[in-house]
Amino acid sequence: MNELALTESPSLRAQYAGRVDVLDKVKVLSLLPDGVHATTEMVANYYEVSPEAIDQIVKRNREELSDNGYKVMSRAEFESVIGDTLELSPQTRRVAVFSRRGILNVGLLLTGSQVAKDVRAYLLNVEEIATHEQRSEAIDRVHLAKARIEMLASTVGYLDDKWVKLKMKIQAAIGLGEEPEIDHEDMPLYVPDFLKAKGLTQAQIKSAQSWFGRRLVKVAQAEGRDLPAKRAEDTASGSVRETYAWTRKDLPLFEEVWDVYYAGDYARDEQAGLFVEVNA
Repeated sequence: MNELALTESPSLRAQYAGRVDVLDKVKVLSLLPDGVHATTEMVANYYEVSPEAIDQIVKRNREELSDNGYKVMSRAEFESVIGDTLELSPQTRRVAVFSRRGILNVGLLLTGSQVAKDVRAYLLNVEEIATHEQRSEAIDRVHLAKARIEMLASTVGYLDDKWVKLKMKIQAAIGLGEEPEIDHEDMPLYVPDFLKAKGLTQAQIKSAQSWFGRRLVKVAQAEGRDLPAKRAEDTASGSVRETYAWTRKDLPLFEEVWDVYYAGDYARDEQAGLFVEVNA
């Protein structure tokens, strides 16, 4: 089958919509700090075309792309979901973002890009050119995902049920080689990741994260919020500890703790793009 067939057939594109693993195999894909989305400019850079070319694809195929994770966020929503680490123009009021499925969808529609052509060709030929080693890796991935799902199932009743089910869903998608379809608000939110998005260095994160977690609990209790249940978390030493299963729904609480306890102690070094301790 010629790779251009994908640009002409919506039903054929739908068959390959979940094969987002192909993107990184053809070319390294850059995403926003949340690890989920990319802007129009980032998608254009990936496919080595102009942002206007991506805009044209969106105009002609808005409904299909929306079904695959394309959306337009207000500036406030973007900074709430993605963070404020991306330098936006003061005039920017809305930001278009693509999920991995949306980025792949663009590649199945875009005709003026060699990268997009390579993505389509890979999708159509992967089964024919797959080596024995690649097939073995796929089988191993399925068995590992199954084992992890069975292990997670055994923790029901001991750890946060919602977190366990989310992890099982992610492992099932990994086993199938697909992108998990998860409500963004249900995505786990980890203290180190939040502090990293704020621009802190690894040393600063290591120093701050323990007290940050305690202050999250303190503020939540003071405001009468229900604390999430516990989840298992790997430590740097290889041991496992139980921590609270915070999710993206708790981002306002994280921001509140940052503003009250940390924002005044750090100042952004604009040249380095990092936070430095004011009293250091």
